[in-house]
Amino acid sequence: MEKTLNVSHSGSSKGKWSADLGNPAHRQARSGSYSPGIGAVSDTHTSQTQKRHLEGVLNKYTNLLQGWQNRYFVLDPELGQLEYFINEHGKNQKPRGSLPLIGSSVAPSDEFPYMFTVCAANGDFFKLRACDAREQQMWMTQLQLCARRHSDGSAKVMSQAEGQQKSLVNSIESLPSRGPLSSLDQDLLLLKATSAATLSCLGECLSILQHNVCQAAQHITHSHTQGLNTDNVSNWTRPKTASEGHVKNGELTRNNTSTRHQPHSPLHRNREQLKDTENSSSESVDSSEEITDTEDNEEEDLGVLDDQRSIILHLLSQLKLGMDLTRVVLPTFILEKRSLLEMYANFMAHPDVFLAITSGATAEERMIRFVEYYLTAFHEGRKGAVAKKPYNPILGESFQCTWDVPQDKVRPLRTTSTSPAPAAAHSTQTTSNEGLGSYRLCFVAEQVSHHPPVSGFYCECKERQICVNTHVWTKSKFMGMSIGVSMVGEGVLHLLEHDEEYVFTLPSAYARSILTVPWVELGGKVSICCAKSGYSSTVTFHTKPFYGGKVHRVMAEVKHNPTGTIVCKAQGEWNGTLEFTYSSGETKVIDTSKLPVIKKKIRPLEKQGQYESRRLWQHVTAALKAGDIDAATEHKHQLEEKQRREGKQRTASSTTWKPKYFIKEGDGWVYHNPLWKTK
Repeated sequence: MEKTLNVSHSGSSKGKWSADLGNPAHRQARSGSYSPGIGAVSDTHTSQTQKRHLEGVLNKYTNLLQGWQNRYFVLDPELGQLEYFINEHGKNQKPRGSLPLIGSSVAPSDEFPYMFTVCAANGDFFKLRACDAREQQMWMTQLQLCARRHSDGSAKVMSQAEGQQKSLVNSIESLPSRGPLSSLDQDLLLLKATSAATLSCLGECLSILQHNVCQAAQHITHSHTQGLNTDNVSNWTRPKTASEGHVKNGELTRNNTSTRHQPHSPLHRNREQLKDTENSSSESVDSSEEITDTEDNEEEDLGVLDDQRSIILHLLSQLKLGMDLTRVVLPTFILEKRSLLEMYANFMAHPDVFLAITSGATAEERMIRFVEYYLTAFHEGRKGAVAKKPYNPILGESFQCTWDVPQDKVRPLRTTSTSPAPAAAHSTQTTSNEGLGSYRLCFVAEQVSHHPPVSGFYCECKERQICVNTHVWTKSKFMGMSIGVSMVGEGVLHLLEHDEEYVFTLPSAYARSILTVPWVELGGKVSICCAKSGYSSTVTFHTKPFYGGKVHRVMAEVKHNPTGTIVCKAQGEWNGTLEFTYSSGETKVIDTSKLPVIKKKIRPLEKQGQYESRRLWQHVTAALKAGDIDAATEHKHQLEEKQRREGKQRTASSTTWKPKYFIKEGDGWVYHNPLWKTK
């Protein structure tokens, strides 16, 4: 019989701790105790303490919408895994989530009382809160012991590999810079870069191996305890349990989760302050001056030429794994012929799909339409199979464009469907959109900060009462034979007609095979949530495994949080075919490569401001088109030097840079004259 300890905590429910030695054969003889005042689980044998099985209720931060929730956590010392469940009664079912503890870190946080974080080696993490300092210390101690024990074996392998790789690098670097065998020999530079990439792969493989072992052990355990796991069956309408129905610890309930009532939320929009702020004078864009954009941003799929490879190898030999590339000057030949600000504009290449969001008849339909737009926006923004780097925008650089969208084109995406569209939605589109001219969609982006590099962009359509405001901070990291770019920040879509705000994040991007034919893939988990309606979506961009597997895979689901009902699922490739399945049984297939692209309109170079992207980078672009890398490098260098001089002048005069179109608000940036302000 399992020995359990019920410890009463002041101001909280009882926590249940189980003293499990981790060996199923000895579970009849388990022993252990919790000593008040010591703050950790103790035992007569230290080796047994390191294998302590621990379980109980902790507060977990779930998401922005639901805040902190009580969850039942189980620490399994044999698997080296921290799992959690909705409540204690569900712990024999499939866990709601888990973290592999090998290589993980456990640290306290002063963000909230008794809070601590558990960060896994794969980047996933849990934010947790205990009921008091004693309980916090107990969990942290046992998690750290478990992580250390499971990391020792892998750490020994990694330590040996790191030592050998370091010896190799030192041997190469100790060679003379000239002579028959020099430290700059191409083959040796390739060996140096390849060894660093191999070491990174070894670390990833060890992490994957540990994760797979944990999953296999879980499967065996669950198969013995309950036979077939019913949680693996697709469940559209699983009702929310009582423990999910409300938020504890004094946090917000569903009735007051709107960001308008959260003064301390980073998403809060201080509209009164915006109304009192004097609007900066913006350039007035005359629609009669705009012409349809004829630029083709498709990059030739040539790969890296031999003379360029030696430059990249020399650069790679100077970099370390995990190094921040924000301030690293990369060679000009890897640049594509557009600014990062213009790349953001190309995410709006399907403005008809974007404008159709607000015409959804219900909150559920509007969320689904937004997810459909979101999933189809990346293929045109990340145009071209070959990975090249857009120009880094200089401080104060801006990009403006518009789209004229025929009103009869504004309708939900429907390329292939197994059942007809809902009659009500179809009739609404037919009667309201035919022959009514065009909608005008306006876009403006600006580089609002140089260190860190932050871009703000804003897009609106007054006729449809829809706008989106986004700020993005790009962080580049060297990963051996690839480069990772994190998109830190968030966007907020405003549907003013419905008084709804949709908060969303962006995935990371990875440039792979940088020595041969570079290519781009997206990765990471992003979220979309609407506090008012209670609908949210999780979108996961999957990176290709080391061996086998498909590229560019993406999966998404739309959920009604108050009931726990999943109303839509999607899967496929973000630059290929996407299949949507709805709770009604209807399915729909969208081929992103066949969606019509509406060209943006932009003013000619001579009518643009000096800091507008096309005019600012015109000489670099012309040189790249002509294949004159030296001239492109020189023009790029002149722009960068001018930016440095202006930065030094501002520092000397203690002048703060003030963006033209955006206002800093909390941790984010908001357009100075947004549509919701003039509503």
